Amino acid sequence: MICELSIEKLVQGGEGLARLPDGRVCFVRGGLPGERCRVELIAGKKDFARGRVVEVLEKGADRAQPKCPLYGKCGGCSLQHLDSAKQVTYLERVERENFKRIAHEELPDDFVIHQGEPWGYRNRARVVYLGERDGHCRFGFRKQESNGVVPVDNCPVLTPGLNDFLKNAKPSEIFKGQKRIPRDLEINLFDDGTGRVAYYYRGMPEARKRECSVSCVKIGAKQIKSDASVFFQSNLSLLPRLVQSVREAVDEGIASGAASDEWLIDLFSGVGFFAALLQDKFKRITTVERDGLCLQYAKVNLSEVQCKSDSGSPDHCPGQALAGMTKDGCSVENVSAPAEEWLVKNVVDIPATLIVDPPRTGLPPEALGAIVKSSVNRLIYVSCDPVTLARDFAKFRTAGFSLKRAEGFAFYPQTPHLEMMFVLAR
Repeated sequence: MICELSIEKLVQGGEGLARLPDGRVCFVRGGLPGERCRVELIAGKKDFARGRVVEVLEKGADRAQPKCPLYGKCGGCSLQHLDSAKQVTYLERVERENFKRIAHEELPDDFVIHQGEPWGYRNRARVVYLGERDGHCRFGFRKQESNGVVPVDNCPVLTPGLNDFLKNAKPSEIFKGQKRIPRDLEINLFDDGTGRVAYYYRGMPEARKRECSVSCVKIGAKQIKSDASVFFQSNLSLLPRLVQSVREAVDEGIASGAASDEWLIDLFSGVGFFAALLQDKFKRITTVERDGLCLQYAKVNLSEVQCKSDSGSPDHCPGQALAGMTKDGCSVENVSAPAEEWLVKNVVDIPATLIVDPPRTGLPPEALGAIVKSSVNRLIYVSCDPVTLARDFAKFRTAGFSLKRAEGFAFYPQTPHLEMMFVLAR
């Protein structure tokens, strides 16, 4: 069914909001505020519908020509039709509205979204191997809302290093020594910021994994070790701005007395990224991470001397707590456990500095409840989903916390995704 609809505004997820003749809300993929569009309805519910633009009848002032020929087919970008210079403005409007609707409170007037280059920024990607052509690998991305694959030779949001890999990688190098390559094989790629690309795929021989998947990223004077099989931020050029904001928030908390330099607790710590970059500020650090491989890297990243086995991989047996002392006297403990379980079992009876960086689902209820019952009076909440952040904030506010600082980070230009950092205190 095709309808002519007027787009009122953008909403979470980057869709335009319009209203059908029967009064239902329609979320329109590809529509921008102020536009009149012909829209194909692709899904309908009792209270709302979803559609996609098939023709723009009245173009909005901020519409742009997509830079990528695969736009609308590839499942990666979804905002290339919006002028890059205006994307942050729209994201801010969306998040202010989300926060007011979900948390029933206004974001601060000084809320700002930091941004970087709109193209050539993404240093991390997942591609699908499509076979060989003229001695080189052929790769593709998953299609939009489908498990199908669209072939790709060049992607305008990827770093030059990743695009060079897509163009020049050879099966004889990537799959060295392997006779059979699974169909539809997904490969994780990671550019360390120098153009060196690490890669990983399921079933990769261990020796090849040690040789090809490990990477080391330099943030300031700190080297952070990781590999292409685990999560790491995908925009290295903007990452130092987040680090700066977190360090400033830590300094403010310690200076005010609301938090302490006695103990940093880093929950959902991954490879120990934040803890490693804050190590100079604390007497004691605990990282808590349920993923065993991430825990191995956290141990490496928080040690003064990078601990390596002969293979070059982190030297640690997963599944246990690791403790040590750095040369500057900082006590470090790396714990393998779900954050909510560790919080419930461990009493935090001093005003420790707390950082949480949970997945998109936000804080588990048990973790949030344990924080509220603890002696923590100030926490730094880094979120990859503003909706669950607003939900969790509402619960913290009920427990006496207030919002002291809020910042956004547009790590993924050409998409509606936004990272945010809240500082909460009571």
